Amino acid sequence: MDYRDSPGSVEPEHVEVAVMSVVGVDPVDLAGAQVTVMGLARSGVAACRLLQEAGARVTVSDRKEQSELRSALETIDRAAVRVTVGADYETSLNAADLVVISPGVPYRMDSLERVRRRGVKVISELELASRFLTAPVLAVTGTNGKSTTVTLIGKMLAEQGKRAFVGGNLGTALSEAAWTVLQANKRGEPDPFDYMVVEVSSFQLETIDQFHPWVAAVLNVTVDHQDRYDSLNEYLAAKERIFENQTATDFALFNLDDARVAALRHRVRAKRLGFTSAHTVGPDLDGGTFVDGEAIVTTVTGSRQEICRRSEIRMLGRHNVENVMAAATYAALWGCPNEIIRRVVTTFPGLEHALELVRERRGVRFVNDSKGTNVDATLKALEGIDHPIWLIAGGRDKGGDFSRLTDAVRRRVKHAILIGEAAPLLKRIWAGATAMSEAGTLREAVEFAAREAVTGDVVLLSPACASFDMFKDYQDRGRQFKAAVLALSA
Repeated sequence: MDYRDSPGSVEPEHVEVAVMSVVGVDPVDLAGAQVTVMGLARSGVAACRLLQEAGARVTVSDRKEQSELRSALETIDRAAVRVTVGADYETSLNAADLVVISPGVPYRMDSLERVRRRGVKVISELELASRFLTAPVLAVTGTNGKSTTVTLIGKMLAEQGKRAFVGGNLGTALSEAAWTVLQANKRGEPDPFDYMVVEVSSFQLETIDQFHPWVAAVLNVTVDHQDRYDSLNEYLAAKERIFENQTATDFALFNLDDARVAALRHRVRAKRLGFTSAHTVGPDLDGGTFVDGEAIVTTVTGSRQEICRRSEIRMLGRHNVENVMAAATYAALWGCPNEIIRRVVTTFPGLEHALELVRERRGVRFVNDSKGTNVDATLKALEGIDHPIWLIAGGRDKGGDFSRLTDAVRRRVKHAILIGEAAPLLKRIWAGATAMSEAGTLREAVEFAAREAVTGDVVLLSPACASFDMFKDYQDRGRQFKAAVLALSA
């Protein structure tokens, strides 16, 4: 494919590197290898399918019992794949030549440490899938904004007529795309993708080995997943691994307004780019995207290029200006025409569950930010809405510092309605900051807010907590919120 088909594009020079398998040779050499996949969520099932296509002997394992894994097990060829679940699931590691773990599997488990001491590699599903890819990888990580930024990049590629995979931590597992690539390779067909747009989590990055993005970004790093990491620095170190295998022909993008992220730019080998709300990215970088007055401007191509005005961005929330700047930087690198970048960022309404406007009823707007599962996400939501807020918050505490929200709650929140396990904790921490109530269910919270809110108010679901105490996941929580809102009488 021709990476120079648009003015100002930069050719990703590394993409001609031959696909390598997890054992350092051609993927067909996985044939006969005994591989254990731990974790039967979406990515684990996809990894199993990819490994079977590559000829490996696959064992899948999960600590859950068969009754809890019924839907996942129905997608697996039980005649060809060994299944070890329940109390004895760790025995699946005994004869493994390679172990592939899903993001939810703690990489420091004692059983995995014993496997490593035997000289067996333990890698993430992301790492496995990346060995089968030939198209340039555009990777995005960060505590918040990953999904929005990846979706914007995907839409810009689609508008330009590029064949792009968009997924990873968001949506479709990367192993599904790798399976498609492997199938095409076996048929002697060209790569089915021009670009791979991949949302990457810290969990996935913990066990990479050769994962090599052409462009990689860390959008921000704030306190999150403290039930998994011993410190914020450990969490940051996991995020930083996204740059680990980049070379001087690649690009590393940093949020210069985040001090922790900005400091990382001094430790990479790739060309350094930045995005910032300041009027310039500074002289120590190779270019970037910034805000000049009301205009969003990029200098990635070597010349000044205005993307749009901040007021033209359709998505709610000031933090979405950062997501737009990041996505526009990627687009400028591959040579996306400015009119396409502008059209996408001025028409995209935002992701489901991320400051999603559900309904306006009697002058009150109802906004679904169920994806706000940590303190920083909720803080950004509160700071981004310039109207009195009825905040619905609470759920399962992930170890976040809720006191960081107190000032914003005092200034922005008219009334907080608390739900879930963390409700008593939030009530104690925010005491005196605003009026507060507790609700037994999300529907009760919605109905209370609908009765009490007045014209000009915003009812905002932004929990700052995980959803698993009351819901299947944050998506289930968001959809139940929307159902409750839409059920309100006109």
